[in-house]
Amino acid sequence: MKRHMANGTKRGLILAAVVVAAIVIAVWAAAFVPMPFPFNPRPPYNIRGDIELFYTVKTAISTINAVLLVFLLISYVELYQKIKSEFTIALTIFAAVLLLHALTSNPLLQRIFGFQAFGLGPFAMLPDLFTCAAIIVLVYLAWKY
Repeated sequence: MKRHMANGTKRGLILAAVVVAAIVIAVWAAAFVPMPFPFNPRPPYNIRGDIELFYTVKTAISTINAVLLVFLLISYVELYQKIKSEFTIALTIFAAVLLLHALTSNPLLQRIFGFQAFGLGPFAMLPDLFTCAAIIVLVYLAWKY
């Protein structure tokens, strides 16, 4: 029992460290790394409700989602190796698709390919925030059982 708890504590500490590192890197990159916008330049006027803070927070949340989903995907693959259940395969596919969503919704990746979202205001980050809450529940359940 103690070994199982030590494993869970070690996993939790590693996950916390990776999430903190991801937040720091994402916020730094969103704030200070200039990205070219050749395909979709920013409009020459300010759009009401478009605050760069929302996109910085979206970048951090999308990065956290990606990190959590990698851990969740690893947990589901380990679980499948133990029990060989079709439901676990479905969970693995679900986590992989959510990981692709988290990666493609990250503003850093969008900037790399020359696209930029603007004018969404707080709606830029709210879907990722809700997704993050759902992923945290899945990670908790995966580690608890």
